[in-house]
Amino acid sequence: QVQLVESGGGLVQPGGSLRLSCAASGSFFSINVMGWYRQVPGKQREMVAVINSGGTSGGSTHYADSVKGRFTISRDNAKNTVYLQMNSLEPGDTAVYYCQALERMTVYWGQGTRVTVSS
Repeated sequence: QVQLVESGGGLVQPGGSLRLSCAASGSFFSINVMGWYRQVPGKQREMVAVINSGGTSGGSTHYADSVKGRFTISRDNAKNTVYLQMNSLEPGDTAVYYCQALERMTVYWGQGTRVTVSS
């Protein structure tokens, strides 16, 4: 089983930057895919960015159109950690950000970390 703990959220001004971290722990064979999702009141949770583990199949990433060019997802497989570097933040980025991990056919979620972009 996988436990996910997010950190790095907070209050930032428009145009600022923030880096979110998500550390995976517990008992597991391998985590194939990790990603970041966000949710605001009154809206469904939406995908922000995902990244696979690489390996023999090679690594790949996918981003929501709204964050392309501003956000970067990366992972450190040795540390079982995924990061989300967020630059040029906008008020529309305000949300609770959740870390997701896919291990075999099981999906795990973190508790969420709040990001507020406001002056």
